[in-house]
Amino acid sequence: MTNKLTTAAKSIDRRSVLQAEAAAALQQEAQPQQEELPPMTIIDSQVHVYEANTPKRPWHSVPNWPDHVTGDEMVAAMDKVGVDGAIFISAFSMYQYDATYAVEVQHAHPGRFALVKPVNPDDPAVADVIAEWKKTPGTVGIRIMLTQEAKRAPDDPGLDRIARAAVRHDFPVNVLFWGNVDAGAALIDRHPDTRFIIDHLGILQPRVPPAPLQPWADLPKVLELAKRPNAVIKVSGACTLSREPYPFPDIWDPLARVFDAWGSDRCLWGTDWTRAFAVVNYEQAVAPFLKTDRLSDTERAMLMGGACAKAYGWSPKKG
Repeated sequence: MTNKLTTAAKSIDRRSVLQAEAAAALQQEAQPQQEELPPMTIIDSQVHVYEANTPKRPWHSVPNWPDHVTGDEMVAAMDKVGVDGAIFISAFSMYQYDATYAVEVQHAHPGRFALVKPVNPDDPAVADVIAEWKKTPGTVGIRIMLTQEAKRAPDDPGLDRIARAAVRHDFPVNVLFWGNVDAGAALIDRHPDTRFIIDHLGILQPRVPPAPLQPWADLPKVLELAKRPNAVIKVSGACTLSREPYPFPDIWDPLARVFDAWGSDRCLWGTDWTRAFAVVNYEQAVAPFLKTDRLSDTERAMLMGGACAKAYGWSPKKG
C-alpha cells in the first residue's frame, strides 16, 4: 500500500512539474521577444601610422606627434579599446605622396588596415599613379588637400584629372578643406559623378589645446554641404573641438545637427590619431562615442563602423 501511495505522489509531482513548464512556455511566447543585436564592428575612419624619423625614411616635416606610432603599436592601441580596423591615411606631413610605409603595414596586418594615399595634383601622370594604386592590395581611396595653405583653386586642372581618374577606378576621394569650405563645396559640385569623403567634419581643428572660442563657426556651411548626394563626411577628430574636459560633453549638440543633416549612414566616426595626439589620447577619442546616451545602439553601430564600411567597401577581419 505504501509503495502505491509513493508512486501516486511521484506521478502528481511529475504532472505538476510538466504543467508548470507548459505554463511558463506559454507565458514566454506571449511576451515580445527581444532581438539580439549582432556584435558591432568598429572602424576608425582615419589614423596615421608611421615609423621613427630616420635616414632610411626621413620625414618631410616634424609635427607635434609621438616619435613613432608603428603598425604594431597602432594595432595594440586599437585592441586595447575594441577597435576592429582602421582606414590608414598615409601621413602627408611626414611622407608627402610616398605611401610605401603604409603598404608595408597593411601587408603585415591585412585584416586591420585599409589604405588611402595622398596624390599630387601637380603630377601630369597622376591618373597613372591612381591606376597603379588601385592594383595595390588593401587600397580603398585617394586623398587631396584643398586647404587655404594649399593655394589651389577648385577648378585646378590637376584636381580635375584626379576626380576623373577616381571615377574610372571606383575610388572615393578623401578631401581636406577645413577652413576653406566654400572651395570644397565648389569642387564637389564640379564633379557630381565623383564620390567625396570630407575629412574632419570640414571644420578646422586645433593641433594643441584649447579649442578656439567658436570652434563650430563653420557648422552652418557643413550642414549645407549635406545636400550633395555624392559626399559623405568623417566625424573624425571631433573631441579636439571640445572646450570642456573629457568626456567632452559640449560636442554632442553640434554633432546632433550634423547627424540630422547628413543622416547616420553618411557619417563616419574616426579619431584622427595621431594628429590629435596633443589634445586627446586614443582611448579618450574612442570612449565618448561608445558610452554616450545620445546615440541609440543602431545609430552607434552605423556611425562607428557601418557607414565607413559602406563608403570604402571594406570591413576588417581580425585574426
